Amino acid sequence: MMIDADAHVIESESTWGYMLESERKFKPRLVRPADGEGAVDYLLIDGRLIPWTNIGKDTPQAAREMTDLSVRLKHMNELGVDLQVIYPTVFIFPCTRRPEVDLALCRSYNRWMAGVVSQAPDRFRWVVVPPLLSMERVFEELRFGKENGACGVYLRGLEGERGLADRYFFPLYEEAARLDLPICVHSANGSIAVHDFFVDEPGFCKFKLAVVGAFHSLIFDGVPQKFPGLRIGIIEVGAQWLPYAIHDLARRFARRGKELGRRVLRDNRIYVACQTDDDLAYILEYAGEENLVIGSDYGHADNASELAALKRLKDKGEIPAQAIDKILRSNPARLYGLSR
Repeated sequence: MMIDADAHVIESESTWGYMLESERKFKPRLVRPADGEGAVDYLLIDGRLIPWTNIGKDTPQAAREMTDLSVRLKHMNELGVDLQVIYPTVFIFPCTRRPEVDLALCRSYNRWMAGVVSQAPDRFRWVVVPPLLSMERVFEELRFGKENGACGVYLRGLEGERGLADRYFFPLYEEAARLDLPICVHSANGSIAVHDFFVDEPGFCKFKLAVVGAFHSLIFDGVPQKFPGLRIGIIEVGAQWLPYAIHDLARRFARRGKELGRRVLRDNRIYVACQTDDDLAYILEYAGEENLVIGSDYGHADNASELAALKRLKDKGEIPAQAIDKILRSNPARLYGLSR
């Protein structure tokens, strides 16, 4: 089974149809500027304008919005993909500082996505979005996700004003491990302060580096050792940075009189989504064959998007066929618990 470890849905009006009557004032609203063709669309959420431009026009609208799964399934068959793991789009950005708005958005999205995926559970799985501004409500959402086809928990490189090694998240990690749901750290930023500091930056600093920093801090602070049943995915930042981050960690461990170990990803149960243009032969020396996965970023249009990524990796001759097969099949199955 060929598994696309990172595909997306583009949220639509129907996404927010599960909000309570009292929450409907929080519904995101599409804002189209008056200056005509070529202007940037935005989503207005709790007074914040979120650019709504990263939409892959090389995918049919019904497919990327998942309003007609037959269209998406046909496209997946053409791409040779057996199963997609669905990530959100709107939550790539920090949407609000208010817990009640965050809860309304997350809860509605989760119920909508559960309904969509239930129509073809053998072809789609999804990651549940926890309302992290209301930690007391997180466990309800994780359990709902687990009972309705979710195979991971969505996190961003920064959440609020906290890094992912903060003790605030430990109850989440404990419950995720108990439910056999991996923590999936996706290219995204949940800190309004950091996001807005890099407001005019194309996305490398505010999105990608936030996730690389999360990888570093989780290992440096020993979070995987505190939760020995927890798996972690690092998604949509490529894998080219791994040698640098691991080398830096090794030096810092040595200064503390400790040894990092040769198989950092395996020892910490961390899986990293690579890209076809990564130097995979070099990266495998650091990552090993057991802990790389790959995704297409289906539905998006940015420098991580590659619709035919799985097919291209399959045809890539620079690394052993055994390693390619693991990246496409057994590794993502282990990360997302799909082989259980």
